[in-house]
Amino acid sequence: MTLDTVMQTLKPVDDGLRERAARVIPGGMYGHLNVTLLPASYPQFYRSGNGARLTDVDGNQYIDFMCGFGPMISGYKNPVVEAAAAAQLAEGDALGGPTPRMVELAELLVDTVGPADWAMFGKNGTDATSLAVTIARAATGKRKLLKGRSAYHGANAWFNPNPLGSTPEDRANIIFFDFNDIASLEAAAAEAGDDLAGIIVSPFKHDGPVDDQRLAEVDFARAVRALADRNDAVLIMDEVRTGFRLVTGSAWEPLGVAPDLIAYSKAIANGWALSAVVGIDALAQAASDIYATGSFWYSGVAMAAGIANIGLLRETDTPAHMDHVGTLLRTGLQAQAEENGFEVVQSGPAAMPYLRFVDDPGHAAALAFTGAAAARGVLLHPVHNWFLSTAHTEQDIADALDRTAEAFAEARSVLG
Repeated sequence: MTLDTVMQTLKPVDDGLRERAARVIPGGMYGHLNVTLLPASYPQFYRSGNGARLTDVDGNQYIDFMCGFGPMISGYKNPVVEAAAAAQLAEGDALGGPTPRMVELAELLVDTVGPADWAMFGKNGTDATSLAVTIARAATGKRKLLKGRSAYHGANAWFNPNPLGSTPEDRANIIFFDFNDIASLEAAAAEAGDDLAGIIVSPFKHDGPVDDQRLAEVDFARAVRALADRNDAVLIMDEVRTGFRLVTGSAWEPLGVAPDLIAYSKAIANGWALSAVVGIDALAQAASDIYATGSFWYSGVAMAAGIANIGLLRETDTPAHMDHVGTLLRTGLQAQAEENGFEVVQSGPAAMPYLRFVDDPGHAAALAFTGAAAARGVLLHPVHNWFLSTAHTEQDIADALDRTAEAFAEARSVLG
């Protein structure tokens, strides 16, 4: 009996919840948090989180390198963020209108993000990217949108990678280009002609699960900016996944490129449901003219959490910390993989690492390794990038590497 199998017998509460969920939730679970296709050692349901660690409903503890798929940047149950949220909750959350926190948060984002002159808010990443596209089309009076091939920008009818439930008309105005390929970008713009409303792009390519992550080349980033300018189109930066992990501001600022609109979510409120679009003055009128709203878009608690969280991230060089601990993790995993005869590729920034096994049809090695790691209390993902946070310490990395050494060894024994 493998340790993975033993772990299954230690999850009776999780198993019971899965059975109950299957009766009342379509498919038992849905979306990117569905663990059905992952090894059985992964829990579906959790009880609590603290710092860089999670506890599932059966009391099993994990060093977490997924951070809720990105939202937890300052650590689970961060005391500063939670105190700010609790103070606002004591006064009220969804009221007859927004609280003063909305203005304060907008001011903070404008002060923090170089290209930003204003901010609007929603609840999740799809809200933000949809809002940005709508503003771009309203401002330009044009329809076509360029996006990276296979890039993910939300779960609406325009961008959802699963077309089931949408129509060809929903995607008729989307034209694809290849990331870091200027010729492909220019060809897509030529196809759009005089009807190009905008270009939506992520700071780096993080599509997965087959392709490696790729940082943006300087020439490509600047070509995107120049193409938007030549065509009177809007450059939209999707920082839903990357926001504040790479740069405390706009991710392409170090490349000398400022977008017109930036979509944020995930990490800006450290796990509280919040998203934002920030933009330049030239687009403020269009942003005001469109109709965009939601009953919970103006709630004060998440905005109070966002103010506290961004304040924490501005106090120190948090991207440098995440890069440091991420590099320690990456270096340790590389050595362990080689010791066990695995060829792996690690790509992307260390704060958002991705590990791929070479010659791994069906992701058998990735599943074996991450399953064995989960059985030992380390949460990684076989086909999605991971996330580091400011709560991850050198000791967390050392503890995790002690366990992943065993996970690599088990994966080698299972695969032969």
